Amino acid sequence: MAHLLVVDDEPSISELLEISFRKEGHKVEVVSNGQAAKRRLAAQVFDIVISDICMPDMNGVELLQYSKEVSPSTIFILITGVPTVDTAIDAVNFGADRYVVKGDRLLDELRPAVKRIAENQALRKEAGELRRQLRRFTGFDHIIGASPKMRDLFDLIETIAPQSSRVLITGESGTGKELVARAIHENSARAKAPFITINCGAFPETLLESELFGYLRGSFTGANENRRGLFQAADGGTLFMDEIGNMSLTMQVKLYRVLQEGKVRPLGSTEESDVDVRVIAATNKDFAKEIAEGRFREDLYYRLSVIPIHLPALRERREDIPLLARSFLDRYSKSMGKKIEAIDPEAMRRLEVYDWPGNVRELENTIERAVALESSARISADALPTRIRDHYQEEVSNHSGNGHSNGDGNGNGNRSILPAEGLDLEVYIQQLERSFLLAAMERSGGVRTRAADTLKMSYRSFRHYAKKYGI
Repeated sequence: MAHLLVVDDEPSISELLEISFRKEGHKVEVVSNGQAAKRRLAAQVFDIVISDICMPDMNGVELLQYSKEVSPSTIFILITGVPTVDTAIDAVNFGADRYVVKGDRLLDELRPAVKRIAENQALRKEAGELRRQLRRFTGFDHIIGASPKMRDLFDLIETIAPQSSRVLITGESGTGKELVARAIHENSARAKAPFITINCGAFPETLLESELFGYLRGSFTGANENRRGLFQAADGGTLFMDEIGNMSLTMQVKLYRVLQEGKVRPLGSTEESDVDVRVIAATNKDFAKEIAEGRFREDLYYRLSVIPIHLPALRERREDIPLLARSFLDRYSKSMGKKIEAIDPEAMRRLEVYDWPGNVRELENTIERAVALESSARISADALPTRIRDHYQEEVSNHSGNGHSNGDGNGNGNRSILPAEGLDLEVYIQQLERSFLLAAMERSGGVRTRAADTLKMSYRSFRHYAKKYGI
């Protein structure tokens, strides 16, 4: 249903349109003159404006021009009791959707026009959402796993999906938090409504506020038109807020108020509007530590974590690695047009032994790379990155040397950790350095000073190595 603004100085016409369109389920606001309409257009985004042309303070064509400036997406219909060729031409030239003459058939002409506009806008929103979803994978089909931890996760999703309670998903980066959020949405009563995502760590505070809550024209430099925020765009559906732990304390206060009251106020506006949105948040941070150190509000945490879900790291469910690897192999073989049918057992052993600090995302990237490089019908161990092959050699060497002396007194100690084919020591050391830097950044939640402390090095040295390895 559409949000309409009716502008007419004849009370009988305004009342007729208001009653008729409210009965059809539309939200209708009524004003009696052009200046009042300008104030409403400056304060709110409407789907459709139905305006009289002849009004005492300004004519409908002037209001149409103003509407196109502040809210280009709003559809404008002009009505008049005194039709002329000039006004009809002006209406078309300035972008009116319809020009309707008042009379006995006014409602007969307006009703189908409003219905068509509302349906077209709904279709555009749906098409936009479908395009967004086509870029991503949704639902249970793309959360792969048969381990006990994953079966428990599937059961939990089925249990909580029909509810509207807020969910907080925690886990390391790359564990599939957005896929879980999408699965919850797709299996809920909100499935036909929008699923909107935002990465809270990707926006500075002021821009994040305008993205979430919307803004009015002129509320800041570059705000050239009214725009809905993501809360309004997700109305009736789900808003997935990733990296919620990176939100500033000021924004946390504002988000808490929205969650508490169910209302949003765009930047530059003095009015609030109701929103019905299920919020699913996600973070890779330790909230107990964040709250203790004053970086996250405890009251907001409890608002968000009505239902907490923790996703296991891939190394905690190694039995799922073959399933995931084969799924990614099938996907990328098809997309690259290659006939690669299997993963060599030797290569699979290396995949199963590796610890996967980047979790499922790292495994997917590894298989995509292997498919791109492989020229045979099977993924071989040689197609895997050096870090995975070297890790396997270390594990084998450590296992084979378990319980034996580390040296024989002739300089031959630790011979077992050297691969039979040899290695480029300089490159190997650089790979180790980079992997430890990445692991420290992961553990510290991206805070470099804490990562430097973890590696027992100065912040200056850490910055030097981070720049060296492009981290």
